Amino acid sequence: MCAILTYTRKEADESFFRQLLERTASRGPDMSGVMKVGGGLMGFNRLSIMGLSESGMQPFTLGRNAAVCNGELYGFRPLKTYLQGIGYSFKGDSDCEIILPLYEKLGTDMFSLLDAEFALVIYDGEKDRFIAARDPIGIRPLYYGYDSEGYILFASEPKNLTGVCSRIEPFPPGHYYENGEFVCYRDMTFVKEISTDSLETVTKKIHDKLTLGIKKRLDADAPLGFLLSGGLDSSLVCGVAAKELKKPLETFAIGMDTDAIDLKYAREVARYIGSNHHEVIITREDVIAAIDPVIKALGTYDITTIRASIGMYLLCKWIHENTDIKVILTGEISDELFGYKYTDFAPSAEAFQEEAAKRIREIHMYDVLRADRCISVNSLEARVPFGDLDFTSYVMSIDPKKKLNTYGIGKFLLRKAFEEDEVIPHSILMREKAAFSDAVGHSLRDDLMEYAEEKYTYAEYETARKQYTHAMPFTKESLLYREIFEKYYGGQSQMVADFWMPNKSWKGCNVTDPSARVLSNYGASGV
Repeated sequence: MCAILTYTRKEADESFFRQLLERTASRGPDMSGVMKVGGGLMGFNRLSIMGLSESGMQPFTLGRNAAVCNGELYGFRPLKTYLQGIGYSFKGDSDCEIILPLYEKLGTDMFSLLDAEFALVIYDGEKDRFIAARDPIGIRPLYYGYDSEGYILFASEPKNLTGVCSRIEPFPPGHYYENGEFVCYRDMTFVKEISTDSLETVTKKIHDKLTLGIKKRLDADAPLGFLLSGGLDSSLVCGVAAKELKKPLETFAIGMDTDAIDLKYAREVARYIGSNHHEVIITREDVIAAIDPVIKALGTYDITTIRASIGMYLLCKWIHENTDIKVILTGEISDELFGYKYTDFAPSAEAFQEEAAKRIREIHMYDVLRADRCISVNSLEARVPFGDLDFTSYVMSIDPKKKLNTYGIGKFLLRKAFEEDEVIPHSILMREKAAFSDAVGHSLRDDLMEYAEEKYTYAEYETARKQYTHAMPFTKESLLYREIFEKYYGGQSQMVADFWMPNKSWKGCNVTDPSARVLSNYGASGV
């Protein structure tokens, strides 16, 4: 991961700007740089992944233009070769160095053509104008706000903007900003035409497109690691990667010291694919101690996100402190596409599709945010194969009737797609998985709820929660998280739409806790 910061004010104080940039130094600990451009200041904290030499340091310049980008541009090598063929020269091997030549040739049309996850800002020296953009899913973070004089700032995280902007907002995924307007260049939830592919064709395309998405994300000049929970999604990423790389992966799993559900399944996958497997065991004390730093890193009060982040944060902290790994592959975004436990209750195919679209639109505030912050705060880079644009676009186009759980097991299409490959054990391929926070150990959720229960009397809880008109806390646990959130991001609750919860309008989903454990179909998921 890297961190970018731009202040579109010519009179902005550089020393103050550097202080704001320093707040996200952990995202890019290798190098830091600030450049004054005609319209303001651009800053960059670098984590070297592609092109490890100093020539890959940003901001990049080309003529009067400049750019900062936190991103991975897949397939950049042929683009670079093409650009060299028409006269461009490059200083180093960074994938992001092609951004300014592309902008010079294509302007803002370039964004819809990128196969990438990115957040970037370009300063157009000829127009004396800033252009910002974010990838269509929002895998790379970008926020914006205005100072007291109305000048806009762009930053990788909200912590760069606190104290400067009275209101901080997430930059909308799939949009670019130019001349005061946000323009949508790609909506991942828009399906022009529902696919009429047969079941056999659907599963083959799922297989081939996901395999390619994983393969793309194995290209790095820095060491790779893999989070392996033992569930379907992370196991598939590891299984395909092991087959592609033809060498032992470095895999990592985490669990509670009392009741880690998934550690045994992660071990089974690790043995099957022959990885160098590492386990991190945590205690109740570790969980409670992590609450504050996790919320500070995340910038959220959402219950589900925080619960799931604690294990991921502690695991990535261990990886950072004990290995030389810089790139982490994870299994996020599969649930949004293929379904959660609660989407088994979808009343119709249309309702399933609408829910998937909602989840994809909002994922940058929940699971993607979790993966980015837990990984980047520990100076690592996240790569999310299920967020591959071609793969995601295709899965969204599949007839939702085929995605409904009418097969007796969730995510059937994904499971069926990899049945012949045998890249992971068949028992894992067909196993229902617990939600990540529950899989780390049921006691993790229970410990958090008990800790919050002891912190407030009922009267204290009722009084304190009512001061929040947006996303009002509805349990003592949610109040605890909100109060810590307000300590670091006071008055910025709008950065998250609301609490992540199952669709309460569906029969069987009107629950008061986001954990799948409260659903009637949880069953073997927690075994």
